[in-house]
Amino acid sequence: MVMTADSPGKKIEVDGLRLRYGAKEVIHGISFHVEPHEIFAIIGPAQSGKTSLLRCINRTIEFTAGTRVGGKVLVDGEDVQQVKSVYELRRRIGMVAPLPVGLPLSIYDNVAFAPRAAGVRGKDDLDGLIERCLRQAALWDEVKDRLDSLGTKLSGGQQQRLTIARALSHQPEVLCLDEFSIAIDPVTTMRIEDVLKELKNEMTIILVTNLVQQARRLASRTMFLWNGNIVEVDRNEVIFSDAPASKHTLDYVNGIFG
Repeated sequence: MVMTADSPGKKIEVDGLRLRYGAKEVIHGISFHVEPHEIFAIIGPAQSGKTSLLRCINRTIEFTAGTRVGGKVLVDGEDVQQVKSVYELRRRIGMVAPLPVGLPLSIYDNVAFAPRAAGVRGKDDLDGLIERCLRQAALWDEVKDRLDSLGTKLSGGQQQRLTIARALSHQPEVLCLDEFSIAIDPVTTMRIEDVLKELKNEMTIILVTNLVQQARRLASRTMFLWNGNIVEVDRNEVIFSDAPASKHTLDYVNGIFG
């Protein structure tokens, strides 16, 4: 494993993380950190533990029976296993799944669902929040005249942006995106990428992607995860150069395997 020197600013620090599904260990004692307001990409072949890693960070891994987590995940120096409220943790660390999961509600109510659950009731407050989140997700101009329409009737790309808007309604400090572009067209993908470049000014973004060039375009640093181990994590100008520290990295980013 090759890593750069630690930065003094760490939004997330993962220390010796291990994950087991039953008797099978799928993440093998990995350590790395994510800096505030960076886009941090995670690449690697299927079944390397990328999605499982995200789920360890906001503890949604606990929804899967038979899992055991070892090591530590710290957010702003606080161990996520020791937080007072796991619900508050998941508000702070938003998650966007690979395929859009729209609630069977109107576009407006999809985005308003979490704020209402948190006690936001005023119409003016909700209206402003819904507009802000839809604008941040580059969806407002397409849906502003039909907010009462079912969110599930939107196109695939629009539903994915609605999912992002819903995640933003929590006002997260960290946004985790797991293969957000897997089911949408390249034009919509580029629109969302532009959104992410703006959002990093307000939050930290962790991006799991199988698209090596997407990681190269968006991230400041990239981690190559393979079979639950870190092969290399470094600045993009190193990872995507002709001479990364590991030949496995060079082969993967050049499409020789994976």
